Amino acid sequence: MGIRENLERVRERIEIAATRAGRKPEDIRIMGVTKTVEVNRIREAISAGLRLFGENRVQEGIPKIEALSDEDVEFHFIGVLQSNKVRKAMNYFSAIHSIASLKLATKADRIAGEMGINYPVFFELNLSGEGSKSGFQEDEFNMALEELSMLKNIKPIGLMTIPPLETDPRPYFVRLREILYKVKPFFGPEFKELSMGMSDDFEVAIEEGATIVRLGRIIFGERK
Repeated sequence: MGIRENLERVRERIEIAATRAGRKPEDIRIMGVTKTVEVNRIREAISAGLRLFGENRVQEGIPKIEALSDEDVEFHFIGVLQSNKVRKAMNYFSAIHSIASLKLATKADRIAGEMGINYPVFFELNLSGEGSKSGFQEDEFNMALEELSMLKNIKPIGLMTIPPLETDPRPYFVRLREILYKVKPFFGPEFKELSMGMSDDFEVAIEEGATIVRLGRIIFGERK
């Protein structure tokens, strides 16, 4: 099946999952994850109505963003963000989903100030405590809340997480939603996004409140 057909099936599954959870399907945004995906295939997804894309690497994303500058689309950065790539990421991407430490948040805030912008970010939480994953540990995030809330040039709009492989993802999605509501008073009404759910678990994520699902393989096929 092609990209258009894949997207149609994904939208149907989102509608079913949203209805099951008493939610509106239009409240859930599909992000097409374009790691290793060529520009012509991204254009296919755009022609099928997809407008939001996510990249894992700054250097891979920039040429795609430049090549698609004629399209009305948005690219978010979703990978591990190295400190020395923050400025470049903020120059090219509309938002960053992987602010994974107070140090990184502080640097992003300083750079956004130098650029004269109010830049949208998600805080990434490592709820499983896996050493191989980046992200705030929950207690670390709680301790950083006061300082994070005082940063003036980044605009926190939500949380992101990746559950461990081969486990039930639901408890992690539930916990992320609970944390969002708990810390919302620190960041205000715009802090409402839950970036969670990928090709294998997006329906569960939607049932638990995801507002953005990050889908690669299920739209574009297996990576080369």
